[in-house]
Amino acid sequence: MDTTLNHDDLDRLARRRAGAKLGWMIHATVFVAVNLLLAFLSASSGRGWAIYPALGWSIGLAVHGVLVYGLGGGSGLYAQLVQRERARLAARDPW
Repeated sequence: MDTTLNHDDLDRLARRRAGAKLGWMIHATVFVAVNLLLAFLSASSGRGWAIYPALGWSIGLAVHGVLVYGLGGGSGLYAQLVQRERARLAARDPW
C-alpha cells in the first residue's frame, strides 16, 4: 500500500498541524497572561489562592500539548491508527 502524500494532501496536513500548534501557543500565552494577573491579585490580597486555578489550567494546557505535539495529525501514533483504519475499511469494501 502506497502511503506517500501528494502535494495537496501534504499541504492540507501541514496547514492542519501548523494551526494546531498555533492554537496551543495561543493557549499557552493566554495561560501565562491570565495567571500572572491572578498571581498579582492573589499577592495583593495577601493570600495564595492563585495557585489553584494555575494548577488546574496547567493540566488542561499539558493535555492540549500532548494532543498537539504527541498525538496530533502526522505523529507516529496517529499515522499508525489511520493506517489500521484504512486497512479495516479496505478489507470491508466490496468494490
